[in-house]
Amino acid sequence: MEKVAIFVDVQNIYYTTKQSYQRHFNYSAFWAQATAGREVAAAIAYAIDKGDSKQQGFQQILRNIGFEVKLKPYIQRSDGSAKGDWDVGITLDVIEYAAKVDVIILLSGDGDFGLLLDKARSSYGVSTEVYGVPALTAPSLINLTDRFIAIDDKLLL
Repeated sequence: MEKVAIFVDVQNIYYTTKQSYQRHFNYSAFWAQATAGREVAAAIAYAIDKGDSKQQGFQQILRNIGFEVKLKPYIQRSDGSAKGDWDVGITLDVIEYAAKVDVIILLSGDGDFGLLLDKARSSYGVSTEVYGVPALTAPSLINLTDRFIAIDDKLLL
């Protein structure tokens, strides 16, 4: 049985599915598809914590599915801009698990992760899969993964 580690860039998935489809991502359908016949070594969802009850309810749904939810505080800068991404945290966790699993599954369209997946594959021999919205997933990320799975109707609410 293949051993997998799943890493979800929650903000990226939220905004890309909203922009392309005006719908939400179906994490339960994803879980059923991605884990069928596989052993899950880790499943981590990386989110920004704004502290509102709707968001906390969503985070609990993720936990109930089987995800560990890692939160980072939402930072509003004095110039009005906001900060809150998990790129470094995701990278550290992927490298930690790459030696322990057969497959790394990343949910994101962020092209910065292409180099990470390439490194994980070349250094640890792990296979990689990316789930993303086709129109909003960086071509470099698609080209540097072993398998790109398009987020479409069957993975949307």
